[in-house]
Amino acid sequence: MSDKEKTRYSADELKEFEELITNKLDKAKEELKYIKSTITRSGDSGTDGTSGNVKVLEDGADTMEKESMNQLAARQQKFIINLENALVRIKNGTYGVCSVTGKLISKERLRAVPHTTQSIEAKLAQDN
Repeated sequence: MSDKEKTRYSADELKEFEELITNKLDKAKEELKYIKSTITRSGDSGTDGTSGNVKVLEDGADTMEKESMNQLAARQQKFIINLENALVRIKNGTYGVCSVTGKLISKERLRAVPHTTQSIEAKLAQDN
């Protein structure tokens, strides 16, 4: 039976996706931990005896960098939640089924974006 005729992935196929997602999740959590430690460290700068004008410029740059790191952390947190939700879908048997069309999402798409809930056709239709 081809992927086009199937309505669900087999237990073996789901196990493959579970391993892929778990690996990505572990890496994403490590990256988030690093980002958070970087944010914390950037707030620890002490007095360095620089003049007032230079200090204002440095403070502005520090603020922009901290905002950027906070945005990166928020994006990473969202990615982690999406991966965790994908693991839940594997457990409840809905993983790999397009939330729009109800058809099976291609393995290629799931390998590239394992947390997706939409087939490429549904995603392209949504973007138009």
